[in-house]
Amino acid sequence: MTIRVLIADDQAMVREGFSVLLGAQPDLEVVGEAVDGRDAVDKAAELRPDVILMDIRMPVLNGLEATRQIVGDQDADPAAAGPSRTRVLVVTTFDLDEYVYEALRAGASGFVLKDASAKTLAEAVRVVAAGDAMLSPSVTRRLLAAFARLAGDGALRHDRVERLTERETEVLTLIARGLSNAEIADDLVVAEQTVKTHVGRILTKLHLRDRTQAAIFAYETGLIRPGR
Repeated sequence: MTIRVLIADDQAMVREGFSVLLGAQPDLEVVGEAVDGRDAVDKAAELRPDVILMDIRMPVLNGLEATRQIVGDQDADPAAAGPSRTRVLVVTTFDLDEYVYEALRAGASGFVLKDASAKTLAEAVRVVAAGDAMLSPSVTRRLLAAFARLAGDGALRHDRVERLTERETEVLTLIARGLSNAEIADDLVVAEQTVKTHVGRILTKLHLRDRTQAAIFAYETGLIRPGR
């Protein structure tokens, strides 16, 4: 199945470069380009791409607010969003700490650095399109830990965490460390389908959208501490 991608960046050179890199992949198709956040919101509604590569610092409307609007519209009207959601993959540089963190909280499914290789970029799009979170690379885990510190330690919200079983809490901790379902299954010595069931229950019990929100929740509540 072909993954349809929208590229949102105010720099023409960046848009063209990403378009060439992704267009060379047999399973990826660039269906449009957006020059700012407002344009990204409009084209997301018009084109219904599977994944949006979203820059953060853009004129008219920044990528953070654009992400919030795109994801918020889908959350508000799931039927209108159709069977497959548009997912946002933030493209950024290492210095955009608090902005990337807020983008993840706004509903982005992960992020990739602007200097990533073509292979990494393409794989990030595939991971996000599949409904997973781009949380595997070690750099992403370090950044999530840094973002958690920016948000403050905060007291553990027992009322929400206590809804989870001991095994679900263990799975949530491993999600926050960036492990995939297969890696979690290996770590816990269980079937991958069992892990998928646990992940589904965790999201339902905590009223979270996806694995990205689950990882952020684990850090923000103190369930897992940066560096652990």
